[in-house]
Amino acid sequence: MTPISRKKLVVAHSMREGAPLHEIETNRALARWLAQILGLKFGGSYDPALHAGRELYLLPTQTLVGPAQARLLNIEGPQDLWGGYVDHAFICTKAISHGLLSPEAKAPEGWSPTFCERVRDVVLDGVSVFALEDARPAATRLLYSGPIRLKPVNACAGRGQEVIHSLDEFDAIVARPEAARMFNQGVVLEQDLHEVVTHSVGQSFIGDHLFSYCGEQHLTQDGQGEEVYGGSDLLVVPGDYAALLKLDLPEDVRKAIEQALVFDRAANEAYPSFFASRRNYDIAQGLDSTGQRRSGVLEQSWRMGGASSAEVAALQSFINHPGLKAIRVSSVETYIDQALPADAIEVYRGPAENSDFLLKYVTVKTYDG
Repeated sequence: MTPISRKKLVVAHSMREGAPLHEIETNRALARWLAQILGLKFGGSYDPALHAGRELYLLPTQTLVGPAQARLLNIEGPQDLWGGYVDHAFICTKAISHGLLSPEAKAPEGWSPTFCERVRDVVLDGVSVFALEDARPAATRLLYSGPIRLKPVNACAGRGQEVIHSLDEFDAIVARPEAARMFNQGVVLEQDLHEVVTHSVGQSFIGDHLFSYCGEQHLTQDGQGEEVYGGSDLLVVPGDYAALLKLDLPEDVRKAIEQALVFDRAANEAYPSFFASRRNYDIAQGLDSTGQRRSGVLEQSWRMGGASSAEVAALQSFINHPGLKAIRVSSVETYIDQALPADAIEVYRGPAENSDFLLKYVTVKTYDG
């Protein structure tokens, strides 16, 4: 861990073309908040005309992809950003969680069979598909064991997913006009669980500060009635996963942490150019179609995410109270216009991409364990 140079500007960087206002403003709010905590200057939103050649600490909304993008932004390693870098775009999506249908199936450039082998025991049953012609054979194989979930690899917040119970249902999806484009961009087909709890496990390196956490995600309904990400409750400790595992944790939480560690180490091994200062993993635990309990890593987030505001609040707590051993923090996203709860920290209030209103806030509570 390396302290951040006092000369650096903390800069927000909304990387998605046409990004919604709530994403842009959340990015700016977290960058401003982080700058305040670290005692650095906030440089606003990234502007190549203003920031070219400057020493920056970047908060990008997406994982950086490819050496050209990293050079353009003057990012050399994890000390230069709160986020991550990969050589190829598919590496930072859901796609890497599962192997291909067969060695002959279409794969993107840079695909690593090594990664799939390393994580096979810590993910659910599934197949990653990158071509329409590979889709039906993959679905046929998986449907033999029960319903499957279709997940476009670039979708986020739970949007765009569908549960499929039969080949007839799958064929109806394949017959859609947009099917070829969707499958060619990448789709994960994965066994569907019910009675699911989604755990969040992660770690962040911000300058010379390191903290690790575990917690659970919650769903909420957006303005259209769709179930989407609604926030995370995290238990955070200063230090690495060893410090987290010293706490009195339930066995299901320990299992989630151990699975996330396998996934994280596999990424370092299979993709040696990869680096990240924010590493977040979603682990689903629930029942399969036979009633057996299953647990597996769903995906990774090496960028600003829904729990990032809670992580910043935890960092502030550790800096303000150096002897603190652990803290409970929660990020909340609600599509209902309401007053801010007492002692909450507002991150965003305004219109959303798929709704007229979205409120994001953070709460901090003591850990009494």
